[in-house]
Amino acid sequence: MALLHNRVSNKELKERLMQETEPRTTISFYMYHPIANPQAFRDELWKGLHALKVFGRIYVAHEGINAQISVPSSNFDALRQYLYSYEWMNGMRLNIAVEDDGKSFWVLRIKVRDKIVADGIDDPNFSMERKGKYLKAKEVNELMQNPDVLVIDMRNHYEYEVGHFDNAIEIPSDTFREQLPMAVDMMKGREDKPVIMYCTGGIRCEKASAYMLHRGFKNVFHIEGGIINYVHQVKEQGLEQKFIGKNFVFDNRLGERVTEDVIAKCHQCGQPADTHTNCANDACHLLFIQCDACKATYEGCCSTACQEVIHLPEEAQKELRKGKDNGAHIFSKSRERLRPRLDGR
Repeated sequence: MALLHNRVSNKELKERLMQETEPRTTISFYMYHPIANPQAFRDELWKGLHALKVFGRIYVAHEGINAQISVPSSNFDALRQYLYSYEWMNGMRLNIAVEDDGKSFWVLRIKVRDKIVADGIDDPNFSMERKGKYLKAKEVNELMQNPDVLVIDMRNHYEYEVGHFDNAIEIPSDTFREQLPMAVDMMKGREDKPVIMYCTGGIRCEKASAYMLHRGFKNVFHIEGGIINYVHQVKEQGLEQKFIGKNFVFDNRLGERVTEDVIAKCHQCGQPADTHTNCANDACHLLFIQCDACKATYEGCCSTACQEVIHLPEEAQKELRKGKDNGAHIFSKSRERLRPRLDGR
């Protein structure tokens, strides 16, 4: 049986990526569609994409597929042809990254999950077949002129704080599964008002739009292709840019510059900044915003305690990392995840 996963170390794979001379195109896509046997589809997909030298992260579930990948630019047409060879993915929107150096991914990982977006919905009557209406960029701008429109951001706090639509409402919960009922509660009494929901690439807001309709909202829209597609359409059509700041992305770039506005602040000194980084202490690896001055002062660390750790011998650092699970700590939406400001304020 063919090997259907990677066996090479991450270090070597990264080195190979950096040595590549052909440019890569970074793409995201998703599709809600019933998949009877996700594991069999996963294995088939891995073989097809591996042959095209695709790198990236893909989730497959009974409800569909969710992917963030890169492909050698010369293989882009072949990739599209391969994906479109599946009838249910034929014509699927492929979101091409706004800013892209092609170094976002260095290995292909395809995982089978319970859902492509963890939503916490256990209502058997809920269905993705009834969802909000798609909006293109021009329609978004026109609808946003209506003062009664509710614009709801269905992303994490660390995404919202560096960039969002003007007057967008943040749903300040810790997970998407908590956001859904919270959005309903926060908008209670406004079920008849037009609602625009958005997220990075469209996958979360599409599900959220279906959930809002399921919970009695009458006039629900969501931005087709999310912020990524909206920004592309604005540039192509010369429209007014309603999204301000940076669009956070889930790869090595951690952000795509949309406008020059810096709307966030350094989590350490409070000065204007919107560059996300992971703490240089691998036993912490907290995601936070750090300005250039604090990066130099704290050597890329989130605290003086972590700064002390990175100067310990490697063996001592390995001991500190043993048994640590940083997953929820790194990508937590809650403001409570943030370290106290180091300037004492």
